[in-house]
Amino acid sequence: MNKIIFFDSTLRDGSHAVRHQISLESIRNYCRKIDGAGLYTVIVGHGNGLGASSLQVGLSAHSDVEMLTAARQELHKTKLGVFLLPGFGTIKDDLAPAIDLGVDVVCVACHCTEADTTRQHIEYVISRGKEAFGVLMMYHRASPEKLLEEARKMQDYGAKGVILMDSAGASIPSMVSNVIRYLTDNLEIPVGFHGHNNLGMAVAHSLLAVESGATIIDGTLCGFGAGAGNCQLEALAALMHKNGMQTNVDLYKLLDASEEVATHIMTQPQEISSLSIVSGLAGIFSGFTTHVKNAAKRFNVDPRDIFIELGKLKVVGGQEDAIVRVAMNLADKRKDNERNYQIESLS
Repeated sequence: MNKIIFFDSTLRDGSHAVRHQISLESIRNYCRKIDGAGLYTVIVGHGNGLGASSLQVGLSAHSDVEMLTAARQELHKTKLGVFLLPGFGTIKDDLAPAIDLGVDVVCVACHCTEADTTRQHIEYVISRGKEAFGVLMMYHRASPEKLLEEARKMQDYGAKGVILMDSAGASIPSMVSNVIRYLTDNLEIPVGFHGHNNLGMAVAHSLLAVESGATIIDGTLCGFGAGAGNCQLEALAALMHKNGMQTNVDLYKLLDASEEVATHIMTQPQEISSLSIVSGLAGIFSGFTTHVKNAAKRFNVDPRDIFIELGKLKVVGGQEDAIVRVAMNLADKRKDNERNYQIESLS
């Protein structure tokens, strides 16, 4: 089996779960504790990446510069990574300054059918002598053939690997194994997997991805992340050890960082809520949960119905404004139904 490397997104995806309010002290403490645990990179920043702090998706407690500076000061054996979604972050205002601060690894992400949008960012990272990895988000929305087409673009741009992101936790086992095998058989660069736990399968799917040929696993300690959370790295590492698989990580260091730092950043234990399950069924990004809850309360509609309607519309991250429109439409339909019932009862 090829060497497996782990990307740690605790300080990035976990940011979603605390409304992007991770303190600089927590970032320093976490990086100090996890440094040298055998992880390939620790990815730091707003849940939606560089330049994403905004009213639309949530304001960070601290700027990208502040967060990356705090992490860089504590990471000596582990690479510092960032996440970038073209459209949120730009080369001039966000990516270049991040590299100037000492970022080693950049994950350039896009919707699974839009790899074209990542070309200039991947090429820029490489021109600066840093490592670029492509990320195809919401991978369940495309066929294996289409995913291969988009992954090959990232490969041609110079990406060191391509990571499939199960952004909505909508995968089933056969989907994971079939897609991972298809891509690893037809790409010249490593393939990775980032699982969400909406249907309770993030760890299992990550293990299955490895068994199917993936050599990059992106997850978080405690499963800390958007919605139902991510693949819990310490649980996966333990499972791999038990299964006789080489991980090259210090499990005790992961467990210590989990108990002593990560759990204190979290405002509540990560759980699979009823809304997380429905978002997984609908195939909608877990990070929408807070916005959906707020809209449901504002318009007095069922949040589960909002997720189902968003699924029908195939909404993706960055289209949070659609949540309010859907909630308004559901409220209007309810009023129409009530009105029709009243008219029928009078006739």
